[in-house]
Amino acid sequence: MTEPRRLSDIEIIQRAADELPDGVWIARAPGGELVYANRAFGEIMGIEALGGVARGEYAAPYGIHTRTGELYPERSMPFVRALEARAPVVVDDIVIHRPDGGRVYIRAHAKPVFLDDGETISHVVIAFFDISREVELERRRADAEARFARAQRMESIGNLAGGIAHDFNNLLAVLRLVAGTLRRDEDDADRLDDLRRIDEVVDSASGLTRSLLSFAGRGAARKERTSVTAVAQRVLDLVERAVDRRISVRQELEGTCEVIGDPSQLDQVLMNLAVNARDAVAGTGTIEIRIHRSEIDEATAARSGKLRAGPHVVIEVRDDGSGIDPAIRDRVFEPYFTTKTAGPTRGTGLGLSTVFGIVEAHDGAIELLPNTPRGTIARVWLPAAAAGRPTPTATRAVSASTDAVTLLLVEDEPLVQRFAVRALRALGHQVLVASDGVEAIAAFEREHTSIDVVVLDMIMPRMGGHATFRALRAIDPDVQVVLTTGYAHNDESDAILELGVKELVEKPYRIEVLDEVLQRLTRARRASRGR
Repeated sequence: MTEPRRLSDIEIIQRAADELPDGVWIARAPGGELVYANRAFGEIMGIEALGGVARGEYAAPYGIHTRTGELYPERSMPFVRALEARAPVVVDDIVIHRPDGGRVYIRAHAKPVFLDDGETISHVVIAFFDISREVELERRRADAEARFARAQRMESIGNLAGGIAHDFNNLLAVLRLVAGTLRRDEDDADRLDDLRRIDEVVDSASGLTRSLLSFAGRGAARKERTSVTAVAQRVLDLVERAVDRRISVRQELEGTCEVIGDPSQLDQVLMNLAVNARDAVAGTGTIEIRIHRSEIDEATAARSGKLRAGPHVVIEVRDDGSGIDPAIRDRVFEPYFTTKTAGPTRGTGLGLSTVFGIVEAHDGAIELLPNTPRGTIARVWLPAAAAGRPTPTATRAVSASTDAVTLLLVEDEPLVQRFAVRALRALGHQVLVASDGVEAIAAFEREHTSIDVVVLDMIMPRMGGHATFRALRAIDPDVQVVLTTGYAHNDESDAILELGVKELVEKPYRIEVLDEVLQRLTRARRASRGR
């Protein structure tokens, strides 16, 4: 049997180095010619160590890049830094682009080796550590922190938006109550037409506050049969006034193109897309708004992952402006991401994220595509409403009620209280008043045998609607309560309705709508009592 060959000390060192999990690379100084590299070095780089490569030519052959994707500067390589510093250095911003397409994040520890004179550097030894997992964990942590910060900002904006919408709805309620009362006493046809226009403006403004409340997470979007074509015509009237006269605004609107959705939110979608198109054109150019129907087949729906098969209404806003850089196209729907960073059109980064949220809430999808030869196409797909006639929403004139109602109005806003009392009494109702829950309970204890209905505001000082309703029901389990709120229908109002509140009337309400509810509940109450 042959005696095994004894390994030299150098061979033992090399074999031991090959078992290390981290890369080792040694080169002569000052030229950087390869002396040795272990197995892990080749595994990290995706190629074997290159003998014909020296100082000044490492980046391209080895695929050494910065974290932003550029080739790593040769003057900043660990080998060069260690020579210049004449001391150990650590470099952790290297990314290896492997030939197989993989990416490896590297931390390099480079150490110069001195001759016995302590002055001359003979070699540089570099240890390469794969920190890809560490970088990914750090990226996830940073993303989580950024999402948390965005969520906090959105919550703050939501609270502000919700408060503004609530207060604005109370002001609109006053305007609507005044207009309704004046219509009852007005004989002049022109004045009546003006009052009807006030009502229309209140409708439009309350639609905006519903959108604010929905954005704030304090109200559900209204869903009704809506003509997207009619929405587009309204938006076009505004857009044509808001754009530079050098910009041509064209339209191609097909039929009525109805969907089930919130008209005020669809207004927002079209207006935001049109404003973005205007800003992209920035001078002479063309904006085109197209509305048409299109059928989505099963295969297309499956590929999209978002759309359902069936008829859809398509909204397209085309411009021939600067277009969108493909590198950022996937980010434009993120909250706070904006390319409008300066000048009069500086953006908040909320426009397209709001559009995205509204479209998704309507079970639709949105895509941004390059226009030809330049510009952008914003295309929105919304499920089309089933065939049928829209439900008319005529407003009947205010007239004296057929049944007088004795009611307790609980309202903390002085102007709303004042004009609601005035309008209700003009209809022949007997109205008791309380400014908050505490006053309401005291009044109800005294008069509950004669009170037919309580009209209860949800948000009040001292005692809110929820606690007040419980106290009223403790006095009279059969109490008939109509809840009013400057917020939209949401989880909080649902919780009170589940307790037994009969109706919810959102502000700004029409007095005739409230009157109809009061009479219906009063008739039911009197019938149950045999009156």
